[in-house]
Amino acid sequence: MPTLVLVRHGESKWNLENRFTGWVDVPLSAKGVEEAKNAGDRIKAEHIHFDKAYTSALERAQKTLDLILQRLGQENIPIEKDQALNERHYGDLQGLNKAETAQKFGEAQVKIWRRSYDVAPPNGESLKDTAARTLPYFHSKIEKDLKAGLNIIVAAHGNSLRSIVMHLDKLSKEQVLELNLATGVPMVYQFDDKLRILSKKQLT
Repeated sequence: MPTLVLVRHGESKWNLENRFTGWVDVPLSAKGVEEAKNAGDRIKAEHIHFDKAYTSALERAQKTLDLILQRLGQENIPIEKDQALNERHYGDLQGLNKAETAQKFGEAQVKIWRRSYDVAPPNGESLKDTAARTLPYFHSKIEKDLKAGLNIIVAAHGNSLRSIVMHLDKLSKEQVLELNLATGVPMVYQFDDKLRILSKKQLT
């Protein structure tokens, strides 16, 4: 019965400053470090032993994974890092304050840029664009491992993980608009041998 755990990285310094981050390689904040450690403690209480880990090419996701595995005493498992799991690229919005951007363009437009499926910010990626690189990687690597019966942890980002959750939970474009994954909160999926979901829960 393979298990998949998805974790959005802990709070980054730009999360704290309410900035669009995207592919900018921003480190965790002090709160983000604690969120990652707490995520590790919650997973430890579930007694899950991982066979392999996946993360993005960005520091905030990698550090979150490292802290979780340290809490679990599982630092020696194989780890694969790939930009296919990176956050969506926010284009011209990267580095801008979200509240100021909402004042400039309107809250409704910014929500569409942030949450919609197929509307990209200027010179950036939509969730559809992000899914176009994240899901092929998920199918070829992570899903393959799950089919082999391995337990997998993925530490990544709000939008790369939203695309995976959208696929797993069969969410519509309208439903995914309201999907927001909290920083440092593990989501645990258990599957049968045909990769049908047996259970799903958030470790809060």
